[in-house]
Amino acid sequence: MTTNEHEASGFAGGIAAAQPVPGNQNPGEASDGVSTVPEEPQTPVSRGYIFWLMLASFGASMAMMVPLSYGIAVRISELAPGQEEVLGYITGTAQLIYLVISPLIGIWSDRTRSRFGRRTPFIFLGTAIGLTGLIVMGSAPNLLIVGAGWVLGMSGWSISGGAIQNLMADKLPEQQRGKVSALTGLMTQIAPVLGIGVAYAVSSNTLLVFVVPGVIGAVLLALFPMIKPEGSSRDLAVTSQVTAKSVVASYGFNVRKYPDFAWNWLGRFVFFMGLYFNTTFGTFFYAQRLELPVREVAGVVATIGMLGVVAAAGGALLGGFLSDKLKRRRLFVLIAAVLFVAGAVAEAFAWSLPQLIIGAVLMQTAIAVFATVDQAIIFAILPNRTETGRYMAVVAFAQKIPSAVAPLIASIVITLGAVGAEKNYTLLYLTGAVLALLGGAVISLKVKAVR
Repeated sequence: MTTNEHEASGFAGGIAAAQPVPGNQNPGEASDGVSTVPEEPQTPVSRGYIFWLMLASFGASMAMMVPLSYGIAVRISELAPGQEEVLGYITGTAQLIYLVISPLIGIWSDRTRSRFGRRTPFIFLGTAIGLTGLIVMGSAPNLLIVGAGWVLGMSGWSISGGAIQNLMADKLPEQQRGKVSALTGLMTQIAPVLGIGVAYAVSSNTLLVFVVPGVIGAVLLALFPMIKPEGSSRDLAVTSQVTAKSVVASYGFNVRKYPDFAWNWLGRFVFFMGLYFNTTFGTFFYAQRLELPVREVAGVVATIGMLGVVAAAGGALLGGFLSDKLKRRRLFVLIAAVLFVAGAVAEAFAWSLPQLIIGAVLMQTAIAVFATVDQAIIFAILPNRTETGRYMAVVAFAQKIPSAVAPLIASIVITLGAVGAEKNYTLLYLTGAVLALLGGAVISLKVKAVR
């Protein structure tokens, strides 16, 4: 990266050393040409902004989750039938690679100085990379290329989604965090279900299974900053130089200095370990329990998902709006963990569609409540708002590490005590339930800065 050459292009500004100038200006505003530093947001965002933020979140989720929850499984069934564990290796490897680069993306985003802002360039960059990955996956001749395509796809959509998260942290005041987190979280719940329905409609063409949801996501992501511009970041100060030491340090944080952030990170990590235990193999799980071919499961997944979306909508909105109104966050995190356990246990012992529906509805509700309320907690306890991107990348570790590690471990768990071709999904789902409960308990009992 250069110092100021990219700034002239208006895309990704360079890294420059500057001193913070204290003051009461809003982030990005300056008087008499003096640089400003990001502060705690106070002004509520408009309804129009929230609407387009919701659509962008919908697009990012559809583009990411359709391949993860359906497309990759279809490719494995085509190229290596019977080798379900490969799914864990593909998804886990992609997550590990993104984990390495995500703090660097966060640092780059925090220090981007352009007329388009700090986050907007990364929405477009991630979208371009993500679409490229989906095209590669849909046309890949072997699983190695499918895996390489998912590295691109997952990294790209994660960059775009991360930029949306950073914008929320930059702009949402405390009184809107629960509500907006609920609405955007609801979109991320709805998008995969509708996306799988779209994929199923074009399932006769494998390439379209990947490309159509990706294009829909890309359009919605691109429209957001075009209709609701972020604003220039050229007047924002860069508070420190980037050195090899600071880059290494960006992969972690001072646990003693920020105990609430640390406890929330740990609880989130454990909860998501349980979640990914119980969601990674969803397509194969339904196929086994309902004795259906993998390719025909999309219709079942979409049907169950639509019912789950109704429950998730209620959970997200109730959790988000009530946590804002009551000014209590931790209670709802614990409620979410208990609901997740109930759903996971129901699915572990389900061998019929009604039982699977009950379990899925409970789990979808739990995930929606947890994601909504814990995101509001994160926005409240960020250690340093001048480095929002960097700290949000660290927060993402608590989700990305489980999404990388859990599938790898789950690939082993489903073989323990397995009989013939049937995998041991009962053990997998019960293990996930225990982890989710532990994660919720950690946040509820240990995070003190919020109620």
